[in-house]
Amino acid sequence: MRVLHVYRTYFPDSQGGLEEVIRQICRNTGLQGVESRVFTLSANPSSTLLQREEAEVCQSKLTFEVASCGVSVRALACFRQQVEWADIIHYHFPWPFADLLHLVARVNKPSLVTYHSDIVRQKGLLKLYRPLMHAFLRRVDSIVATSQNYFATSSILGFYSEKVEVIPIGLDETTYPVPEESFVDKLRGRVGEGFFLFVGVLRYYKGLHILLEAIKDSDLKVVIVGSGPVEKELKKRAADLNLKNVQFLGYVSDEEKVALIHLSRAIVFPSYLRSEAFGVTLVEGAMYGKPLISTEIGTGTSFVNEDGVTGFVVPPASPKHLQAAMFELENDSSLAVRMGEASRSRYERLFTGKLMGERYARLYEKLL
Repeated sequence: MRVLHVYRTYFPDSQGGLEEVIRQICRNTGLQGVESRVFTLSANPSSTLLQREEAEVCQSKLTFEVASCGVSVRALACFRQQVEWADIIHYHFPWPFADLLHLVARVNKPSLVTYHSDIVRQKGLLKLYRPLMHAFLRRVDSIVATSQNYFATSSILGFYSEKVEVIPIGLDETTYPVPEESFVDKLRGRVGEGFFLFVGVLRYYKGLHILLEAIKDSDLKVVIVGSGPVEKELKKRAADLNLKNVQFLGYVSDEEKVALIHLSRAIVFPSYLRSEAFGVTLVEGAMYGKPLISTEIGTGTSFVNEDGVTGFVVPPASPKHLQAAMFELENDSSLAVRMGEASRSRYERLFTGKLMGERYARLYEKLL
């Protein structure tokens, strides 16, 4: 069985959470006998298929972007070639240009879309895009929501409830490196330990400005990993607040990320808008047995993090409540350990890559 994944960005050009989800789906369905390719855009595309462990990658030349939506004037012919290769087309939403490709190419093979997020910020453009979006969602055979929470709170998914299935995101622990103890010790010497860790692309909805407010006038230590559009703004805000207890590490390797998770006290994930649909970093933290702090935004973040069990779920955009949760874990090590153990148990029960791969493979079979 051949599956073509379609999304606007992918490794090695970008390294966000959604790209990791696609990688994990490809790898874990591969264990079920599925062969995967990824169709994506790139500013500097390869002239041949890129060979990666989890999938081959076909890159089309990126022409321009509008509101984070990549567009390629050369994509149609390349996309049609990849559709011919595939048995099933698997889209990752939102990417409006993919909707257009599906309709213009008149794809007549089984298709599904993993619905990662509503379009939240671009309200004006959404009015223009809405007819195309609904035409696309009507045409695909199945829609996957990543949590029951998101399905229940999405005004868009409610129109298509009869063809929605829920498949939570899962991660395969064996795809992550195991850092040498000497490597962890060296990193400990540089950043310390017992800090609250954020990992992700630095975007407006991640709520990191709220996190900075939460730790001012405190000795709570925070390490922020990742780069992105609001990076300069956040660093300036930290300087204006005269924060000495936050470190911005920028992009780090997978080995460094795993080592930082081991060194941390807890994962903090202050996203305050429902653009944050799931939170792969929360699953990573749970996988390594760390307590979690997130906010209640009506999405999958509150499915991954069970309030009072695996960590704390606090009101969004509230530095006061965020700080209180951090202090509770900072001051009660036994509580942090218990919640971390509960996180690991929940990961093993609900969020393994194997379980996700099996569910997608069954859906692919059903569509065929």
